[in-house]
Amino acid sequence: MSIVCFVGTDLGSTTTKSIVLDADGEILGRGITNSRSNYTQAAETARDEAFIDARFNLLKQEVEAAAGPVVVRRLLQAFRLEQMLAQLRRLGALTTGAVAFGMPADVQDAARKAVADIVGRIERAELRRFEDPDPPRRSDFFRDTVGSAWSTIAEEIGDPAGASYDVLLGLYDRCIIQVENEPPALGFGDHIDAALARVDEPAFVRSGVRHAVEAEFEVRGEVGTGYGRQRLPFPPEMIRSEILCHGLGASSMFAGTRTVLDIGGQDTKAIQVDEQGIVTSFQMNDRCAAGCGRYLGYIADEMNLGLHELGPLAQQANHTVKINSTCTVFAGAELRERLSLGEKREDILAGLHRAIMLRAMSLLARSGGVDDEFTFTGGVANNPAAVAALRELVAENYGERTLNISPDSIYTGALGGALFAYRSVN
Repeated sequence: MSIVCFVGTDLGSTTTKSIVLDADGEILGRGITNSRSNYTQAAETARDEAFIDARFNLLKQEVEAAAGPVVVRRLLQAFRLEQMLAQLRRLGALTTGAVAFGMPADVQDAARKAVADIVGRIERAELRRFEDPDPPRRSDFFRDTVGSAWSTIAEEIGDPAGASYDVLLGLYDRCIIQVENEPPALGFGDHIDAALARVDEPAFVRSGVRHAVEAEFEVRGEVGTGYGRQRLPFPPEMIRSEILCHGLGASSMFAGTRTVLDIGGQDTKAIQVDEQGIVTSFQMNDRCAAGCGRYLGYIADEMNLGLHELGPLAQQANHTVKINSTCTVFAGAELRERLSLGEKREDILAGLHRAIMLRAMSLLARSGGVDDEFTFTGGVANNPAAVAALRELVAENYGERTLNISPDSIYTGALGGALFAYRSVN
């Protein structure tokens, strides 16, 4: 079975996203990975993940009526578990092999045992998570998930006289980039058999899986965009700016969109579009990543929190601390000063989120203001405290406006790229 499709890839500074559209311009698959030093590999991984998702959607169309949505969702969870375990074992092999460099023999033995213990504990935790009907939320990315667990366990078992915490963390840091940048076994056919065995689904589901494996995708058009778009392996005529792609993508998600705010990892964009999704004006932050996703990531690191924890914690604030600067360079110093003055973390975070949105409001004003409807895109749109602060400021300055936020807002740029590819052929 041959399937005509179109692909858009948004190579961002922190995450890389891909969207696959079918012959009718409908979304067939989505893929995301964290960007890394090897931009080419990040783009390939996001693209591979989008086609994996596309195959699962084909499977869903074929068997969901008979098997129900839970069956396909459970199979996808098993597939993701197999992916995680494969990369975890590769990390374990690399860290074990790196033990010998510059260590005394007794420390080497202790480090190998500690690495095996860490990898074993993480693997068992992943298996327990798979069995949990309602597992707690966490990062979607291998580096974030494993890095946090590795650090916690290393701190617990590290021995200052042998395999210390610093030694174990150094082994992880030395090998994680190689694991990320190796072409991983991400293909649908690489793990689906093991996933099927883990969930033991009926024969007609296995038949649907076989059809999904055998499907061939015929890519008729492909467009790249994003912070690192010049590194994408596309001809110049198939590269589009982030401004154009976010404008078109937001308009496609919400047809009434006239104003778009995109807060990504490295920049913030305020965009005005017409009824066709064509950009009429825009403004971008000019010099640095102040107030963007990378700034929030730095704050999360300073507070020893996951990025996804910042918003919910900020929403617990009793009052909002006034923050003087959203400069990433000075963020740590001001944060530590506020904490030393007895301010609570949640109150500081509430102030940080409001400060970020005040910068965004300035860009929106210079681009032409906030028209109705207003669509918020990018990874920060998934942060509930950021959304709450934005709603409040928009109401204060412009009155009531329809604020659109999609659960898939982070894919807006990739969607715009895929739509440009679709339009170039159709």
